[in-house]
Amino acid sequence: MAKQAMTKTQIISTLAERTGLAKKEVQQVLDELADLAYKEAGNGFKVPGLGKLELKDRKGRWGRNPRTGEKIWIEPKKTLKFRVAKTAKDAVLG
Repeated sequence: MAKQAMTKTQIISTLAERTGLAKKEVQQVLDELADLAYKEAGNGFKVPGLGKLELKDRKGRWGRNPRTGEKIWIEPKKTLKFRVAKTAKDAVLG
């Protein structure tokens, strides 16, 4: 059976244990980091050792309606991307 991802509560507890900070302090830091990342995503927000959150423009393109097979135009739009840092890839994949 596959392992499940850590929940936010588990992450906060683990970080609080490892740093000696109170759980509320750790939660506040994580919440502030997320808020800052959301505000700065348009400029590219780097999380050292993890990766970069950035806003990208996706071009318009032709696609197909899977139900009818009809050709449809998909409008251009903005999308959010997260590029994983090389150091994170190397640490996880070896």
